Parts: sequence; C-alpha cells; structure tokens
Amino acid sequence: MYVAVKGGEHAIDNAHAWLAEERRGDPQVAELSVAQIREQLKLAVNRVMAEGSLFDPDLAALAIKQSRGDLIEAIFLIRAYRTTLPRFGATRGMDTGSMHCDRRVSATFKDAPGGQLLGPTFDYTHRLLDFTLAAEGAPPPAPRKTADPASVPHIMGFLDRENLVQDEPAGSAEPADLTRTPLELPAERSLRLQALARGDEGFILGMAYSTQRGYARNHAFVAELRIGTLAVEMELPELGFTVEVAEIEITECETVNQFKGSKTEPPQFTRGYGLAFGMSERRAISMALVDRALRWKELGEDDTGAPTQDEEFVLSHSDNIQATGFLEHIKLPHYVDFQSELELIRKLRRDATGAGKDAAE
Repeated sequence: MYVAVKGGEHAIDNAHAWLAEERRGDPQVAELSVAQIREQLKLAVNRVMAEGSLFDPDLAALAIKQSRGDLIEAIFLIRAYRTTLPRFGATRGMDTGSMHCDRRVSATFKDAPGGQLLGPTFDYTHRLLDFTLAAEGAPPPAPRKTADPASVPHIMGFLDRENLVQDEPAGSAEPADLTRTPLELPAERSLRLQALARGDEGFILGMAYSTQRGYARNHAFVAELRIGTLAVEMELPELGFTVEVAEIEITECETVNQFKGSKTEPPQFTRGYGLAFGMSERRAISMALVDRALRWKELGEDDTGAPTQDEEFVLSHSDNIQATGFLEHIKLPHYVDFQSELELIRKLRRDATGAGKDAAE
C-alpha cells in the first residue's frame, strides 16, 4: 500500500529555510548584491525583463538573486509581480529611427550611411576562458561611441525607395495586449510578435535555427541590427502635450528574405522583424526568422509541414512559464491517480495470466 509522506507545513518551512541557506552560500564569501547583478550580469537581467514583460533592471536583478540564478524562476517572479501593478494608460508608438545606437550593424550593406558600429559584442572574441577575470581587477575604460539618430537611418528604407520590399499590411488599430488577454489562434502578427518577444529564448533560437537548416526554407539576411536607448513618451490629455516617462534600452532586428512572387505580387524581398528589451540580439534575430516563417500563409507560400510554420505549435510552446508549470506539476502528489493506474495494471496482469491458463488447458 502506497501512502503519502507526512510532514505538512513544518516540512515546507524547513525546506524554505534550507533554500535560503543554499541561496546565501558560504558565509565566508561576500554576499552578491542586487546592484552587482544588475551591472555585471546585464545580459541575464535583460533576458528576465524580456520574458517577464517588464522593463525594470533592479527588479529583474532582485528576481535573479532570489531564484539563485534560475532565470525561468526569476521570470516567473517578475510576471507574478507585474500582475499587481496598476495600469495608467498606453504610451505612444516608438519610432526606432530615433534610437541613440550603441551598436548598429548590417550584413547587407557594407558602406551603410553612418557606418558599422560594433559596440560591445562577443562576435570577435576568442571563446577561451579569460583567467584574468578571476583576479577581479577593474578593466581600463574603453572608448565609447553612440551614434546620433540622424546619422544611422534604417537600412530597409533604401530598399523601400526602390519598391524592392513588400509593403507591410496594416494591422489592427489597437492590437490586443497578450499580457492581459489570453492568446487566441489564429493570431494577428502583432500578437505573434508579442508572444515571440517574451517566449523562451532557447526555444525561439531552436525554431529559428530549424528554418536555416531547411525547415520552411527561410534563409535570411540581417538588413540591420541595432541596439540603443529610446525615449518612451505618453500623451496626457489633461495637460495637452506629450511627456517623456522613461528611457529604455532595446534591440531591434530586421531581416530581408527572398520572395519569388505570386499571381498578385511581383518578386521582391519580404521582411522579418524582432524587437526585445535590453541587449538581446540573439532573441531579436531569432524572432525575425520565426516571424518570417509564420507569414507563409499571408504571402501565399506552400506549407512545407515545417514546425516553424505551425502557428499553434510555435506560440503554444514558446512560453517557458506555461511549459514549466505543466512540466513541474508532475512532481507534486498524484497518489490517487497512481493508485488507479496501479490497480488497473494489476487487473490486466491477472486477466492476462488467467487467459493464458485457460488457453493452456
């Protein structure tokens, strides 16, 4: 007979106390501060903000500390906190052309206006452990260059002038907010992009990689990848003017993909789009590739059966909080369910043994 392990609330309290002790680690080692996490683990903070749908580096750093570095747990904490926040209104649509870029590269035009701005990147580093970091010395200050918005126009604009890129179809005047309303399928592109923007980075990356390997035949060029700061503005009707309420860091990626044309459309380029909080270029590029693969129907392309073309498959499995909840619930008590399965297996074995005896006689 299988019985439940007893302990109840006292056992849970002990588990929480042990968790706090493990989180702190060796007391002889200096405690990691929220400020240190925010400043020195910036890419982890950016991922938590992106997938948590909340731009707040301090809270994201706190969530990382509380979760012992488990980013999915940290994302869960941020999303839970986000639901407690009041909503005062909506900001104006942001013009990414006014971004002050720290990094801006193009894989399609070498001599783009404004030039290539490499910024802080791992792209040209050797993937070797740097043991000098263990010495904890401060690096010398690096020269910084931020491009003025007027000097770095969007690359896609040059293709637009020659009508080489498909016109973007108009979406809803007021797109739905995925953080407040459940996802319904089929989804408009604006909702798909919202889901991808906060989807699990590893999952979105895997889906994007599959398109490059031939599943959906989606070989793209990065027209432009830009990272920088952008003002967030809000209209205040009672004042009669717009005010800047914040300045955030974002990453934007636009890809160009070949399109052979259809009965109604000439051969041209189509685009994929990705945008995310913080310095999140892997996510933004992956988003753009998956976004383009999901547009096959509106472009009149063939359904190749690729997973990335299946909207329900991609959007329903990209959310790591939903996936984690469903996956981890199986470790919780299922005593009654298992007892029924156990009795069924025993009965089937008895029936099979009895049938075998009858056949032998």
